[in-house]
Amino acid sequence: MSPYFQSENLEIRRAIHKVSKATEKKGIWVIDRGGDRNYIFDYMLNNYLSFLIRLKKTRDLIYRGGEHLVLELALTCPLPYAERVVKQEKGKETIYDLQFGSRPVKLPGKKEPLTLVVVRGYGKEPIMLLTDLRVTKSRKSIWGIVESYLTRWSIEETIRFLKQSYKVEDIRLLTYHRLQNMMAILTAVAYFVMVYLGLRTKLRVLARHVMIASRRLFGIPDFHFYALADGIREYLFGRQKGLQRFHHQWLEENKQLSLFDL
Repeated sequence: MSPYFQSENLEIRRAIHKVSKATEKKGIWVIDRGGDRNYIFDYMLNNYLSFLIRLKKTRDLIYRGGEHLVLELALTCPLPYAERVVKQEKGKETIYDLQFGSRPVKLPGKKEPLTLVVVRGYGKEPIMLLTDLRVTKSRKSIWGIVESYLTRWSIEETIRFLKQSYKVEDIRLLTYHRLQNMMAILTAVAYFVMVYLGLRTKLRVLARHVMIASRRLFGIPDFHFYALADGIREYLFGRQKGLQRFHHQWLEENKQLSLFDL
């Protein structure tokens, strides 16, 4: 634990403040049920920050002048639209048929108009999303909110990838600052694998060699960063010169005269 830790609420507020300051309050804060707390809502609304937060079923909301349990509002909410989504789970595709709709609401004691977006079809209970964004009754408007929340799936998969492939939870360091430094290094490695190596076409040859080295017999799943991480580990094990040979090979194969060379 950080020696500067005071409370979870304060840590969340500091993180939001730091990022919001750097982005000039642009973007939307998408938070899971852990963000369903009055402290967070107060901070977001007071600082005019756009948010999309999944609610716990015990949350109370104001609807048509009365206070209601959010689960009751969700179960009686009209769901005029439907959409099919596919999620990668443990290397397999799982199909979900979702129904969704919305209702105008407010938080108890607050005057700001908010929208409750309800999604059914993923789990036994509906997903209940509260946002300050302007939402109309159109399919496109409501689905935009749902899609923003579902983007969290890929984020969670990325975090899971980092934990599993790089054994993050097994790292043992003597001080908190050393752990911070290690996480910075790990983030740089993850960037190399996901962006520079995995997505940049000019290193496609290197990526192919790494994929082959992973020795996956039944193909590469869509979330191929696991294969890249395994391949890098297999290829680098016992080697001293790393991947420079393939980088130099690419340079030789992709020589191009400069526009200003005579």
